[in-house]
Amino acid sequence: MHFIVTRHDKPASLQLRLTERPRHLVYLETVLHQIVFGGALLGPDGTQNGSILVIDAPDLAAAQAFADADPYVDVGLFAETRIEPFRPVFRDGAWLK
Repeated sequence: MHFIVTRHDKPASLQLRLTERPRHLVYLETVLHQIVFGGALLGPDGTQNGSILVIDAPDLAAAQAFADADPYVDVGLFAETRIEPFRPVFRDGAWLK
């Protein structure tokens, strides 16, 4: 099952994001097999202020565990995290069947 993990950083936390990024990347290496698609959310000035990941997890509890294990959680980077079930309908300009 797919889930979207949407995260918004706390205001003025870009330096914290950059400082903790190496630990975050190490974590992502351990869960790459679950990541379908992902990327950075950008503010008006083009700097990252959050992220979106589409992940594959068996259920909401597993998706929550995936999100909670990110080292960015330990340092309090996020102002908000949303985890929602997701059903893909389109990909690369075509309907999915």
